[in-house]
Amino acid sequence: MVGLRSKLGRYVRPALAALLVASVANIGTVDAAAAPLTIKGNKFFNSQTGAQFFIKGVAYQLQAKTDPLVDKAQCALDAALMQQLGVNTIRVYQVDPTANHDDCMKIFGDAGIYLFVDLANYETGINEDNPYWSQTQLSSFAAVLDAFANYDNTVGFWIGNEVITKASGARAVYFVAAAVADIKTHIKDKKYGHQVYIGYANTDNADTRPFVQNYLACNHGTADSSIDFYGVNAYEWCLPTDTFETSGYQRLTGYLSDAKYDIPAFLSEDGCNTSPPRLFQDMSAVYGPDMSDWWSGSIVYEWINEANKFGLVTYGNVSNPATAVGGDPYARYITQRE
Repeated sequence: MVGLRSKLGRYVRPALAALLVASVANIGTVDAAAAPLTIKGNKFFNSQTGAQFFIKGVAYQLQAKTDPLVDKAQCALDAALMQQLGVNTIRVYQVDPTANHDDCMKIFGDAGIYLFVDLANYETGINEDNPYWSQTQLSSFAAVLDAFANYDNTVGFWIGNEVITKASGARAVYFVAAAVADIKTHIKDKKYGHQVYIGYANTDNADTRPFVQNYLACNHGTADSSIDFYGVNAYEWCLPTDTFETSGYQRLTGYLSDAKYDIPAFLSEDGCNTSPPRLFQDMSAVYGPDMSDWWSGSIVYEWINEANKFGLVTYGNVSNPATAVGGDPYARYITQRE
């Protein structure tokens, strides 16, 4: 089905279009030919220009258990539309490390679009109910790392995604930290062409989030056992009447500012569709003065529309797709920071 999409029309939800247009305008434009990013303190920077980098991202999977970075025609279609919308980052949850990704990674890189990729697949992820870390898992994680680390537009890898979701699963964090240490040793041994970073995407659960992020952000005597960046999957700004103060965003930001982490943080998944249509009003806070000192942007969930109705793009025979594309969800909120 994926291969056929390149021959079909496309429709971008108008609310997303308006939002993307809003964001790109305030925090810079998409860079052509993505130079490697570096981390200094709690910010990302372009290694060539020195400019601070704000993530304007989207989760990009297309189909479960299917590598979205192997179909050149599909990648070209999506990258062109993402560039039009102001997207500069994608998050990919599952890839095939044995496949050739050169074409798709070049297409996205030429469009100024960076990549964060999850290291675990459905079989190798750490399970909070029965946590362990094995050589089999390490080998699988390392294979994904090796497949993507040398692309200039690869920023980093997720060591885990919402591994700990409940208080009874908190001990799994020690296995996540062990995975971080082993993967960082692998990175040192491989000597990739540029620095790659390791992060963790936390569930937004107040019972577990503070402990998990504190433990993984701490050095434990060596930086090799701590994460380099931190994400929160946040689904809190749900109503048209929500604000920075009434949503959970003020609480999330307050915890970051109080903890004073010296690593970048961003929303690794973002969105809420309990009160459609999705208006993405939270972007005015994410890229505004309330949050931008502590947060480095957001990855909107998700690109393709599935049964859960979170998707931003629907492929089909649209009579006039050019008029259906209403703009860009990031443009409106990002221009004022130039």
